Amino acid sequence: MARISVRYAASLKISLAMCSCAVIFCSFVITASRTEGKESNLPHENEKHWVSAVFDHFTSATDALQWSDIRVLSNWRIQQHAQSESYRILNMNDKVVVEGSLGVCSRNFSNLIQNGDIDPLRNDAVILIHGLGESRSAMNPLVAFLDKNMSASIMAFGYASPQATLASHARALEQVLASLPPTTNVSFVGHSMGNLVVRRWLQIAQPEMINRINRMVMLGPPNQGSDLARLAAHNHWLKTMASGAARELVLDWDTIRNDLQIPPFQYGIIAGGKGDNEGYSSILEGDDDAIVRVSETQLRGADGFLVIPVRHSRMMKNTDVQMETLNFLQKGQFTKKTYGTNISEK
Repeated sequence: MARISVRYAASLKISLAMCSCAVIFCSFVITASRTEGKESNLPHENEKHWVSAVFDHFTSATDALQWSDIRVLSNWRIQQHAQSESYRILNMNDKVVVEGSLGVCSRNFSNLIQNGDIDPLRNDAVILIHGLGESRSAMNPLVAFLDKNMSASIMAFGYASPQATLASHARALEQVLASLPPTTNVSFVGHSMGNLVVRRWLQIAQPEMINRINRMVMLGPPNQGSDLARLAAHNHWLKTMASGAARELVLDWDTIRNDLQIPPFQYGIIAGGKGDNEGYSSILEGDDDAIVRVSETQLRGADGFLVIPVRHSRMMKNTDVQMETLNFLQKGQFTKKTYGTNISEK
C-alpha cells in the first residue's frame, strides 16, 4: 500500500507541473486552505471576502498561463496571447491598459515612453524567468530583494509555459531582449525550466546580443532532464495531457537537449537539497529539492555550484538563495562553498 501511495504522489506532482488546469486548481486549493487556516475575524467592510480573494487568484493564474511577454520595460509590458494574434499592454500593476493589434500596442507603448509614463532602463538590467506551470508572480520575492539591493533595473519575463514549445518561449525572450536599449547590459536569473528557455534562446541569439549578457544564476535547473518527467512518460493520462514545453520535457528530452546551449558567459548554479543522499523526495534517487535531483542541475563550465537546503518551489523566498544570487550577479562568485548537511530549510 505504501508503494502505491508513493507512486500516486509522484503522479500528482508531475501532473501539477505539466497540466495547466491542475496548476490552476492547485493554486485555488492552496489559497483557500491558507485563508481557512487563519484565525476567524470579522472582515473590514472594505476587505474582500475570502471567496472573492480566491477567485481573483484563480483567474489571475489562469490568465498568466495564456500570455507571453514580447516587450518589457520597467515592468510595463506588451504581451501576445499564446493561441492567437491578440496583444495587450500591461502596466506595472499588471492592469490591462490597451488591447488590440501589435501595431496598436507598439504605438501606444512608444507614446507611453515619450510621455514619461514608463521609466527608462538603467545601464544594467536583470531579467528573472519563472519555471513551468508558474507565472511571473512566482519570482516576486526575489525581484523585490534584488530591486532593493542592486542599482540595476529588475524585470520579470513571463511566458505561457504550458501553451507552447521551448523554441516559442525562446523567440518571445528574443523579442524582449531585442527591444531593450542598445546600451543596456543584461543578466539572467532563471528558475527551473526558465533556465532552459535561456539555453534555447542562445541557439538563435545574435552574437552582439550575447556579448551584452553579463552573468546568469540558475536556480534548480533541470539541465540534465528530469527523472520526475521520465516517470510521467510511463503514465498514459499524463502523456495525453502534457503539451508544449511540458510535453517536450516528458517525451522529447533526447531531442530538445541538442538545442540547449551552454552559456558562454559567467553562470552559477544553485541546487536545492539536503546535502545527503536522500533529499526531500522519497521517489527520487539521491539528493533533490523535491522536484529536481542535484545531479540533474549540473552543467559543465559553471563558475560556481552550490547546494542550499531548500525545496524547489521555495527558492525565491529563501534568504540564502537570495543573498547568493545577489553575490553572484555582482561578483561572479558565491560566498560559500557549502551550506552543510542536514540543515533545516529557511
